[in-house]
Amino acid sequence: MSDKPNILVLDLETQKTFDEVGRQNIHKLKVSVVGIFDYQTENYQAYEENQIHALEERLKSVDLLIGFNIRRFDMVVLQPYLFLSVETLPVLDLLEEIERVRGHRVSLQSVAQATLDITKTGQGLDAVALFRRGQMDTLKDYCLNDVKLTKEIFEYGKKNGKVYFISNRDWKRYEIPIEWGEHTTAKKQNDFPTSLF
Repeated sequence: MSDKPNILVLDLETQKTFDEVGRQNIHKLKVSVVGIFDYQTENYQAYEENQIHALEERLKSVDLLIGFNIRRFDMVVLQPYLFLSVETLPVLDLLEEIERVRGHRVSLQSVAQATLDITKTGQGLDAVALFRRGQMDTLKDYCLNDVKLTKEIFEYGKKNGKVYFISNRDWKRYEIPIEWGEHTTAKKQNDFPTSLF
């Protein structure tokens, strides 16, 4: 048995936009690509829509699934492709943890820029355009960059007990105290693994 943590960091991109399906129909956006970082193999991997069955096999055994806005977005988009219920997956949603402390939502871009001094390589609508042009390699790179940002924000927060964001109200940098890994509101029914590393 591996002594490496059984954790995945996940992000996905969609084929459609909210303008096309409506914000109440997130499940109809359809997956273009899912990107993960697997702590057990220490590898990044991207799955196209027709490869999600292989990802599902890995999801069945994961101890923790980490993402940014993953519970209200990525999991909802992914659910139609899965036989298992996403409600059974042990999810740590970094956005939910930040929102619980700050009382409002922040973007991955604002947290990555303030915490890591790194910016995203594009926007969600760019990803839809890449998919429609068939530029799958570029799309996978874009998605895996967001996975990398999420992973590094998680690791920074776990090590330092805080992350930062840049407010779009006054463009100042603010500290967010966090406790992910030791405490989280994002649990499934059974106990959350307290020793992740």
